[in-house]
Amino acid sequence: MRTYAPSKHPHSDAPDTASAFRRMAALPDGPERDQVRQEVICAWLPMADRLAGRFRNRGENIEDLKQVAALGLVKAVDGYDPARGNAFESYAVPTVVGEVKRHFRDHMWTLHVPRRVQDLRNRVRFARQDLSQTIPGRAPTNAEIGEHTGMTEEEVRAGLDALDSFTALSLDAELPGSDDGYALRDTLGTADPALDVVVDREAVKPGLSRLPEREQHILYLRFFRDMTQSSIARSLGISQMHVSRLISRCCDNLREQVMQDAA
Repeated sequence: MRTYAPSKHPHSDAPDTASAFRRMAALPDGPERDQVRQEVICAWLPMADRLAGRFRNRGENIEDLKQVAALGLVKAVDGYDPARGNAFESYAVPTVVGEVKRHFRDHMWTLHVPRRVQDLRNRVRFARQDLSQTIPGRAPTNAEIGEHTGMTEEEVRAGLDALDSFTALSLDAELPGSDDGYALRDTLGTADPALDVVVDREAVKPGLSRLPEREQHILYLRFFRDMTQSSIARSLGISQMHVSRLISRCCDNLREQVMQDAA
């Protein structure tokens, strides 16, 4: 495989492949052109690796980032036209970087966030970094971020919200400052069974208000004071059997009324 000497460029990973590109452009599709294309890609791989390294420590494996950058390099080699007169590196760098950024946008977000909001997030993040150097001792306000970036406060709020959407926190993750295993799932509420009781009480209220006073009192003693039928019978001077029949009749009537209202 042919090797290419570095060009006169501040980056040592920028080989001189201008003649190879001209040759590749003149060759028809076939094994010879494929061989030159492969040599050019291999010559520029160190540059792709360097660009991938800019995105290390952002939650993605560096080897995976290098693979994505290599894919961007292949697209750059295939799309470059030496007849335009521009240096390949000036075309390849934004292509490779764009491919890596697209990878983060499409595959690394735990929650789906529109691209517009992702862009707002990046602008807010960089603005906070810049302002933190000029505003010591406190975080910049939304208004200050907006003034720095030219964004509206609504856009700033959207960007700030997106800062916490890149990764999700596990429900089993211990909360900061917790030393007893207290996790996020321990803060989550559950359905309150008393809510069903509230619905039932509200449903029977109209029917209860229409009952005779004595039946209302008996139901109150039985279901709110938790008195037995025998105790209710003694307090009212009637038989326990009579109390039982009254309670059954009232409950049947209330149930029928609630079902009719629901229908």
